[in-house]
Amino acid sequence: MQKNRFSKLSVSIKSKGRFNLEKKNNLRSPYQRDRDRIIHSTAFRRLKHKTQVFVNTAGDHYRTRITHSLEVAQISRTLAKYFKLNEDLCETLSLAHDLGHTPFGHAGEEALNDCMKNHGGFDHNIQTIRIVTHLENKYYNFKGLNLTFETLDGLIKHNGPVLELRKFDNILGKNYFKKKINFQNSPSLEAQIASISDDIAYNSHDLEDGLRAKLFKLKDLENLPVLKSILKRHKKKFKKYSQDLILREIIRDIINEMVKDIIINTKRNIKKNDIRNISDVYKSQYPIVCFSKKMNLFDINIKKFLKEKMYYHKKVIKKTNYGKLIIKNLFLRVKKNPKKYLDIKNIKRSNIDRSICDFIAGMTDRFAINLYNKIK
Repeated sequence: MQKNRFSKLSVSIKSKGRFNLEKKNNLRSPYQRDRDRIIHSTAFRRLKHKTQVFVNTAGDHYRTRITHSLEVAQISRTLAKYFKLNEDLCETLSLAHDLGHTPFGHAGEEALNDCMKNHGGFDHNIQTIRIVTHLENKYYNFKGLNLTFETLDGLIKHNGPVLELRKFDNILGKNYFKKKINFQNSPSLEAQIASISDDIAYNSHDLEDGLRAKLFKLKDLENLPVLKSILKRHKKKFKKYSQDLILREIIRDIINEMVKDIIINTKRNIKKNDIRNISDVYKSQYPIVCFSKKMNLFDINIKKFLKEKMYYHKKVIKKTNYGKLIIKNLFLRVKKNPKKYLDIKNIKRSNIDRSICDFIAGMTDRFAINLYNKIK
């Protein structure tokens, strides 16, 4: 099965295992089981009501963390299938990558990191690991979801090899992974694909949401490389079709262009660096899966454009600043009387702040707003 179906660059269908031994499942591969555990987790369901850019109360049609994660999974499976990689692992990493996000997006993360500055700080990527290894509680025999080592490795290296372990040690505890993870190794191609699919999804779909919210206009995009030629192709359609339909076609074209670029450039990197098997992938100079210089320039420019026109737009800033205020106030209120909000019987005194952090990070936007209004 492995020989015929998967490339030699793929993570093996046969996992290296899990921290807690479990019986094999005859119906599902280890990575299908990981994916299903993510989908059935409380943290994943909560993503439905967590901010992507617009606070969840802003409108029904703007993206939330859950729609973003589904879009990342769709793009990553396409790329994984092309390269004959482990599609189930790719999908799992894509669906799980944002589990650790706070309410109110990156503004919430910033506020919670400030609250935790004397207690190890906060990082949404490490919080994802904390959720899947510790906070989800659905099994008699262990805490967390007991995911495969390959899935944990991919989640840990969402942004590449980890050379500085201080944050992991502060938030999870020293040697939490008992040397089962090689932090210096490059991530698998599946992890690299999930990571770059995240970039594609939020670049293209944040553009769509920003245009729908009327924070900028299509003509504002004309000077961006790649987009200029895409817009030119659609210019004749403006008189015949609605802007809404044209916009969807443009976003589809952006995604197609970026996916095609990754395929061409990744094939080039594999050949140039003589990557022949999974061992070569782990030893390679990260990343193998990346954009060409031209598309990388587009990626940089589009991020800069979105930062200026969208993320720092006064309407968005007003909402996110309100989110920061809520999180900081909730942290102080809960800290004054933790037993009112948390079951503290089994929490060590030294871990109270981290438990408060877990409680607030797990909230949805509306739960945080409602609790703040109730106790302020």
